[in-house]
Amino acid sequence: MWWRESSWKSKSEMEQVTEGSNIKKTLHSVKKYIVLSFLCLLLLFIYTGYLSGSQALTTISHTIFWNHSRSGSSGSSNISSGNISGSSNSSDSSSSNSSIRNVTILLWYWPFGHVTSLQGDVCWDLYHIPRCRLVDQHSMFSSADVVVFHNRELIQGIQKLPLDLPRPQGQRWAWLSLESPANNGNLQQYANIFNMTMTYRRDADIVLPYGMLEPQETEAQLVEDVTQNKSSLVCWVVSNYQNHHRRSQVYRELLPVVPVKVYGKWTNTNLPSSDLLPAISRCYFYLAFENSVSKDYITEKLWWNAYQGGAVPVVLGASVSDYKAVAPPNSFIHVDDFASVKDLGRYLVELAKDKKRYSEYFTWRQHWKVKRLAEWRERLCKICVHYESLPQHRVYSNLMAWVNANY
Repeated sequence: MWWRESSWKSKSEMEQVTEGSNIKKTLHSVKKYIVLSFLCLLLLFIYTGYLSGSQALTTISHTIFWNHSRSGSSGSSNISSGNISGSSNSSDSSSSNSSIRNVTILLWYWPFGHVTSLQGDVCWDLYHIPRCRLVDQHSMFSSADVVVFHNRELIQGIQKLPLDLPRPQGQRWAWLSLESPANNGNLQQYANIFNMTMTYRRDADIVLPYGMLEPQETEAQLVEDVTQNKSSLVCWVVSNYQNHHRRSQVYRELLPVVPVKVYGKWTNTNLPSSDLLPAISRCYFYLAFENSVSKDYITEKLWWNAYQGGAVPVVLGASVSDYKAVAPPNSFIHVDDFASVKDLGRYLVELAKDKKRYSEYFTWRQHWKVKRLAEWRERLCKICVHYESLPQHRVYSNLMAWVNANY
């Protein structure tokens, strides 16, 4: 019996040893599984963080770019100015929803009927603005974050606001106009309707200048003689000539002092678009006279005709301070800087004779270049850049008062 008992004990001990070995192997396997799982989770966390970081950096870079494009504007006045001159704001705080999502912009109708394709990711593909969707189908009304209405068609009765449709909560309506106050019509009917303004004014919610400055990538070389090929002292392109316009009065006072070569419908000397800049380039000075004298109203007459045409602009429209806020220093001549139009004329004659002083009006080109903003899609995409920073509950209680402020 003793040998059976001894054998049983040995067998039992062996089973215990075997069981202990199995437990150690199992624990070892579990540890390996836990370590491998931890490493996988760690790699996944790092990869996810990298993607989020890349998106954040992309968003930040785009925001910096567009904020830089408005560096000449008084951006901080966007909120306060609305309250002073016709807008009300039930919450001064900007949108608290910082979640990253697409913003849908619905253009209710195309300005002047000029339809452009919205296929693809337009804002990103053309302007590197992320998470911005442009649509023009009325069926998208209920899901649109912003609906944009161009003023010209409204005041002409060609289009109407969709006041019969139930307006989704949080949806903002944007009033869009690049006209001066004198040409915007009666806006009293639009009280308490719009939440955003889109115009050239530097205190608008979405600022849409006709042009802007961008830094040169490399320092540009100036032409040695900027007076080459110039045969006319002053030139002007005008189609809508009205005797009561201030620009017409200045023109009439300037004629006895300096000759002015006039192009346009008014004189039946229309210039095809291909001939416009070459004709201006042959002039020492270009009359960049706006049809209205109003705040920040500075159009392509400065940005395109004069700067791109290569003539020194003689400007009239916005105030001297408005021009200085957006244009290069020592790049233009303002009518209001002279005691009389005759004094202005004499200055132009003297300046044209002095090549050195005249050339100084072009030195800005070494460091800056002009970007012309003439694409409706780019203007719409700019909404997304500033969407999250705009107040959620702003309503323009008196749009007409805001538009005519400082007019």
